[in-house]
Amino acid sequence: MSTLETNSIGKYSGNNVSIDDALNLKSYDTTGRDALTSVAGDIIYNTTTGKLEYYDGSAWVQTGDSKVPVQYVVIAGGGSGGATQANGYSPGGGGAGGYRSSVGTESSGGGYGTDLVAFVETGTSYTVTIGGGGAAVDPGSAYYSGYKGSLSRFASIFAEGGGAGGRLFGPALNTNSGADRSGGSGGGGGAYNGANGPAGNGTAGQGFSGGYGASYAQLGGGGGGGGASAAGQFTTGAPGGAGGNGVASSITGTSVTRAGGGGGGAYNNTAGAGGTGGGGAGVSGGTATSGTQYTGGGGGGGGSSSSSRGISGAGGSGIVILRYPDTFTITLAGGATSVGGETSVGTNEKYIQIETSGTVSFA
Repeated sequence: MSTLETNSIGKYSGNNVSIDDALNLKSYDTTGRDALTSVAGDIIYNTTTGKLEYYDGSAWVQTGDSKVPVQYVVIAGGGSGGATQANGYSPGGGGAGGYRSSVGTESSGGGYGTDLVAFVETGTSYTVTIGGGGAAVDPGSAYYSGYKGSLSRFASIFAEGGGAGGRLFGPALNTNSGADRSGGSGGGGGAYNGANGPAGNGTAGQGFSGGYGASYAQLGGGGGGGGASAAGQFTTGAPGGAGGNGVASSITGTSVTRAGGGGGGAYNNTAGAGGTGGGGAGVSGGTATSGTQYTGGGGGGGGSSSSSRGISGAGGSGIVILRYPDTFTITLAGGATSVGGETSVGTNEKYIQIETSGTVSFA
C-alpha cells in the first residue's frame, strides 16, 4: 500500500507562502511550450533552454535574464520591373522584398510559419539595415531587366532583396549587373520574339516565385509577393501577369499588408496589376508604377506600345518593425530613424518602425 505524501504550505502575511520541499514547475521543451494555449502569467521550466520562463501575453520570456524578447517584421527592398524600347514587347514585374515575421502566429513570406522571437541583450548595439528598392529603368532605345532590391537586417535576421523583373529569355540578355531575377520573392519573366521568359525564384521562408512571360500573348509575368506566387499570363488578349499579394501583420496593433509583387508589362494591351501590399502596376507604353516605400513592394514592368517605350517602376524600400515589453526602452543611433518613435500597443508593449539604417540598443 502506497503512502500519500504531502507538503505543508503555510501562509505568513500578504502573498508570502512557505513550502516544505522544493517547488517543481511543469516542464516542457520549446516545441511543447509553443503548442500550449497560454495566458499572461503562466510559468514553466523549459528543458531546452534550462530556464524558467513566463508568458507575458504575447511571448515567452526567460526570468532572471537581461535579454529583451523582441518580435519583428523585417522586409527587404523590392526589385524594379524590366523596361523596353518602343515596339519592344513585355518585361516582367519586380519581386517583393523578402518578408520575415516572428509575430504571434503570423506567417513569414513564402507560406512559411512564424520565425522565432529574438532575445537580445540590453546595453548591446545591434545593426539595423533598411534595404533600398531596385532603381527604375528608362531603356531609351534598348531593352533592360530591372534591378534587384537590397537586403534588410535586424541583428542576425536577414531578408533578401526582391528579384528583378526580366526583359527577355535567357541570362545572356539580362544587361544590368543587378538583374538577378531570383530574390526574396522572384521577379516576373519577360517576353519577346518567340521567347517565353522564365521567372525568378523566391527565397525559402521569405517569398514566392514570379510568373512566366508569354511571347505569343505579348505579356510579361508578375513579380512574386510575400504572400502568393505571381501570375504568368498565357492567354492572348488577357492582361499582363498580376503581382503576387503580400503578407498582413498586426505588429503595430492594426493589420497592414506589405511585400506585394509588381505587375507585368504588356505590349499594346492591358498591363498587370500590382499585388496587394505595395506592388506597382505594369504599363503598356509610358511609365510603370513604383512599389510603395517602406513596404518592399516590387515595381511594375515597363511594357511598350508600338510608338512608346516602357519605363519600369522602382522597387519600394524595406522596413524593420520591432515590438517588445514596455519595461524596456530602445535607443536609435548611427543614422537610424523611425516614424513616431516608440508607440504603446497591446498590453504592456511598445513598437517602433525603423526606416533608415543604423544601430539600436535596449535598456
